[in-house]
Amino acid sequence: MTTYIDFHALHTLAPNNINRGEDGAPKTAFFGGVQRQRISSQALKAAQRRAFREHLDAADLGVRTKRVVELVARRMQELDSSLTEESSLARAEAAFAKAGIKVSAPKAKKGAEPKAPAAGYLMFLGNHQVERLAQALVDAGEEGLASKAEAKTLLDTEHSIDVALFGRMVADDASLNVDAAVQMAHALGVHAAMPDFDYYTAVDDLEKADEATGAGMIGTVEMMSSTMYRFATVNVDQLLTNLGSVEAASRAAEAFATTFIEALPSGKQNTFAALTLPDVVSVVVRDRRPVSYATAFETPVEAGDGQSRRAIAAQRLATEARDIEEIYGFHPLVSKVMAVSSLTEVVQGLGEAANRAELIAAAREAVESAAAAEQS
Repeated sequence: MTTYIDFHALHTLAPNNINRGEDGAPKTAFFGGVQRQRISSQALKAAQRRAFREHLDAADLGVRTKRVVELVARRMQELDSSLTEESSLARAEAAFAKAGIKVSAPKAKKGAEPKAPAAGYLMFLGNHQVERLAQALVDAGEEGLASKAEAKTLLDTEHSIDVALFGRMVADDASLNVDAAVQMAHALGVHAAMPDFDYYTAVDDLEKADEATGAGMIGTVEMMSSTMYRFATVNVDQLLTNLGSVEAASRAAEAFATTFIEALPSGKQNTFAALTLPDVVSVVVRDRRPVSYATAFETPVEAGDGQSRRAIAAQRLATEARDIEEIYGFHPLVSKVMAVSSLTEVVQGLGEAANRAELIAAAREAVESAAAAEQS
């Protein structure tokens, strides 16, 4: 059976605009017939990818860019200072073309320097893959790589941890795709919410010194405040396949667990500093299929005077977890929960009480157990 690690969180955010749409307003969604605040899965994953830099070595990570030719050529010149920019770019371009990835020079503006060839879409490559390709091209000399198979091997083996977790799609050749080990839900408010507006003014310091009246600038920014439900799941078997190493997969699970707890999108944080931590985090290891608890909040949470929305939400979460076990018989292999002190009694149905270190350890141990079971 496939092993999954489910991650659940309740996270209360004070007024914020942590993830906004093209109109500058906080993202929202309708669920249970009411509008709620939403944080897109893309924003959440991007925040975790950025946070990986604090927990993993650069060799474990990758880069996502259209400018892959330029990236490899630059590394070639670092490896061999005798190479010219023109030669390095030409060899790198030929290598990507040989692998089946279309690259072409973007149109330069009139009078501007011509740009290096680039892919027509974002390519997600591990730093180690960039390093290996650059070294292989330096070693091969003017003749370049021997075959398409060699080029594809360099780009499609020894994936970085972030590529293994979040996957890669290559439009030109599906054989270079990497199936993501992670599925991430959009974070959703557990209650109805409407955007509010902050009217702000900025003072012109010199005008003020001259005792002039009025503001130098005025404007409005939209904001919301919500208790959010967040859910993600890691397919441990896919992670092991993508990385080909139990040790690397264990580090990946640790990094994902850590950043799921700590990372937040950076939208308008200079304005709002909505830098809270989750109220509740649950890690559940399963061997049948992942299970989201989002339906616990299909009826929006409402709190009366003196009641806490997050306490009601935590109670709903614990009830949903118990129902999943009792009604469907989906008993987890491991279930641990961490909560702020005011919610510890409420969330008992979510699993064994744990601290942050124990939650992260549970994710790592799930990988090690799955690998051991596969080998036995």
